[in-house]
Amino acid sequence: MNRTMITATNTLSQLQKQMDIASHNLSNVSTTGYKRRETSFSEMLVQQFNNHPNESPEINRMTPAGIRQGVGAKLGQSQMVADLGSLNTTNRPLDFALTTEGQYFRVLQQTENGASLRFTRDGAFYLTPTGQNENMLVTSEGHAVLDQNNNPIIISGDASNYKLLDNGRLQVQLNNGGSQEIDLGISLVRKPQFLEQVGGNLLGLPNDLAALNVTAADIYTDLNGQMSNGIALSQGMLEQSNVDMGKEMTDIMNIQRSYQFQSRSISMADQMMGLINGIR
Repeated sequence: MNRTMITATNTLSQLQKQMDIASHNLSNVSTTGYKRRETSFSEMLVQQFNNHPNESPEINRMTPAGIRQGVGAKLGQSQMVADLGSLNTTNRPLDFALTTEGQYFRVLQQTENGASLRFTRDGAFYLTPTGQNENMLVTSEGHAVLDQNNNPIIISGDASNYKLLDNGRLQVQLNNGGSQEIDLGISLVRKPQFLEQVGGNLLGLPNDLAALNVTAADIYTDLNGQMSNGIALSQGMLEQSNVDMGKEMTDIMNIQRSYQFQSRSISMADQMMGLINGIR
């Protein structure tokens, strides 16, 4: 296989990964609180040929000396874009929208390895009965919403009204005339690039924090106590995804063109090798 085929083959596999990410963005254009991802490429291993043993004639040369031969490009980074999405008014009392970048609700996901802490921007919450006249606040996927102490939020009795107070505190009016106040568990994620998408519009901490030389405290901070003053939350609204459909469609078309170009390079290299092998 000649260098043209090697370069094109290496790049094709990376273009497929870029296509998968762009397609994933496009498929989540209507997902509440979804954050799109952007990709960037970097050059793979390059070989340098110094074909000018005498550099004196090259003093005024404007281009780099020698010949650089690469072996294709690779997907260097897939970065989450934390820009705010537009806000959609629902007037539903259990819909909440975080109006500041970097803030996330904390939820508990039950997995085959046990309960795991997750983060989400999707503030569409519901109630599910747990027995004994109690209801638990959950996400649309049924994951328990956590309070400031990372405990599932349990509402004792039947609720008649919900009111969002300052600092992320939810006041629940009960049918028996009483009330219950709950501090929603919200975290500020300073390094979202370390979070992994785990499905269901949830983000989780990586399993290899030690290998990445970071700790959970480096990635996020719980907005509890005095820090809850920074919580920006609106009731009766939901944040839409920040995916621009037009941009994603344009990116997909550009990726398809690049894919076709690399495929054509392989075909041309194969034809050239066939001509050479046919020479007698």
